[in-house]
Amino acid sequence: MGTIPSETIEQIAAANDIVEVISSYFPLKRAGANFKALCPFHQEKTPSFHVSPQRQTFHCFGCGVGGSVFRFVMDYEHVDFPSAVRKLAARVGIPVIEERGPIGTDDQQVEARRILLQLHGEAAAWFHENLIKREFAEPARKYLNKRGITGEIAKRWQLGYAPEEWDAFGSWARGRGYNTRDLISSGLVKTKDDADGMPGHTSYDRFRGRIMFPICNDIGEVIAFSGRLLKDEDGAAKYLNSPATPLFRKGKILFGLDKTKRALIEATCAIVCEGQLDLISLFEAGITNVVAPQGTAFTEDQARILKRFVSEVVLCFDADAAGQKAAERSLDALLQNDLIVRVAEIPAGEDPDSLVRREGKEKFERRVSTAPDFFDYWIEREVAITDLNSLGAKMRLARKMAETISRIHDPLLRGEVVSKSSARLGISNTDFETLLPKQRREQVSASEPPHSQVSPSPRHDVAMLCLLALRDETAREFLRGQNWREILEQLPDAEILIRILASDLRLPDAASLNAFMATLSPTDEGLVSSWLLQKVPPNAGTMVGKWWLGIRQTVLRRQLEVAKNRIKLSQLSTGDVVNLQKQILDLQEQLHELFEPARAADN
Repeated sequence: MGTIPSETIEQIAAANDIVEVISSYFPLKRAGANFKALCPFHQEKTPSFHVSPQRQTFHCFGCGVGGSVFRFVMDYEHVDFPSAVRKLAARVGIPVIEERGPIGTDDQQVEARRILLQLHGEAAAWFHENLIKREFAEPARKYLNKRGITGEIAKRWQLGYAPEEWDAFGSWARGRGYNTRDLISSGLVKTKDDADGMPGHTSYDRFRGRIMFPICNDIGEVIAFSGRLLKDEDGAAKYLNSPATPLFRKGKILFGLDKTKRALIEATCAIVCEGQLDLISLFEAGITNVVAPQGTAFTEDQARILKRFVSEVVLCFDADAAGQKAAERSLDALLQNDLIVRVAEIPAGEDPDSLVRREGKEKFERRVSTAPDFFDYWIEREVAITDLNSLGAKMRLARKMAETISRIHDPLLRGEVVSKSSARLGISNTDFETLLPKQRREQVSASEPPHSQVSPSPRHDVAMLCLLALRDETAREFLRGQNWREILEQLPDAEILIRILASDLRLPDAASLNAFMATLSPTDEGLVSSWLLQKVPPNAGTMVGKWWLGIRQTVLRRQLEVAKNRIKLSQLSTGDVVNLQKQILDLQEQLHELFEPARAADN
């Protein structure tokens, strides 16, 4: 935990309401005294992620992760504990004084990530300054202005420009103190091995002569870039994205989510377009519940992220063949996450960017609100390009439709689409259903952890005492009044109970609880968060005595078994045998004394 004072940690925990903190990342729904959501740490269709405002903790009963507000920020943003403390402290304006010790392996990874984030942030500022101030970026400014992107809009989205030079960015970054290893790890610079002949250089800039769109994670940190050519060139991609890096995986990021997630929550519907300019134009026109999957079809990860915010998506892909193909390829991922899918038709030769600038906000919103269901749109489009008078063409279309319909998991929706498709083709439902491939078995996603991966709980009696020591002041004081350390140190799986009793935890102070949980391992923190959501037995004062009595009996039996096994050893001296006999008698007497009050209590 470093050198951050525990008093400061408690102060920060007390000032950061966990419901407000988590709600700034994705929506929570009230469920009685607590809140629920789809877990952000594994894939699921039924919410098992619980947040307790009373205890200021979270816990997922699906994957076992849980803990304090600090643990949430650490796991969600992939940062270490001091970074999570600093972030939450900055959120509420509390100063943090910290002295760090020697850097270990984990710290090195955190430090490497910090350097990459810093590099991307400074790179975005440098690209933006080029666009706004440099003479060589005049063609880029003219192009953006022609596309309706003013200087103010470019500033809001921190758009930039990469000069048409081999080493302009690399030279600037090295001058700022970044080494070549960090530059290559960021994906902003490539090695000479990848070059097409470039004498005198060992590395060169990946982005050259392109308008730069910073790609942010959902908390607004720049983690990658997408660069667009000003004009098409033979053999050159119009858009070039950062490669996969420790910060960026293209299929796991939705462009614009950091700016649009609040509007998505309020609308419960996402307008999905292909490119960055499409999204920016819609957003600046006042249509803010919009995201873009980086110019590709939706991946399972992207659909899962979107499901946290909305229940419905409207695809606004280009009308060309590529756009229609992307819409179809997106279907599987969206349907698997139980999202309602509609399609807003974009006229040929148009895209959302040009359409909203030509039609205006109200007409575009009308186009979205009247967008047909995906399958209605898809059936009409397929029928329109097929000669139904040709038996061969009709059968090919029927088989193609059946293959697509087989991907629908909801039986009611599947039956409805079968009826519409068969009616449009002019064949019976029964005949059409014979074409449906056998339904695929539901497969557990690789990201859905099996039950065996949930944090293992200690033995039942220890777990019950942990629960009581965390939730009931009388029970806690009773346990602390016993010779608990001497007894528990002889019992396997009791380390977590020792930690609870040894702490300065104040019940029921949520800030004190958060500070205590911050000292635990992720596994133990998950266990504690699960106990905090369980009900306390109504007779906790009586129960704690019974469970503690059972623990003492278990320890004495273990000691007695060890002594009886030792006395059987052949190499013992006479003195050793006598001592062991006395020990066995003493242990048997202690056990007898413990059983007497237990019998009396039962009667």
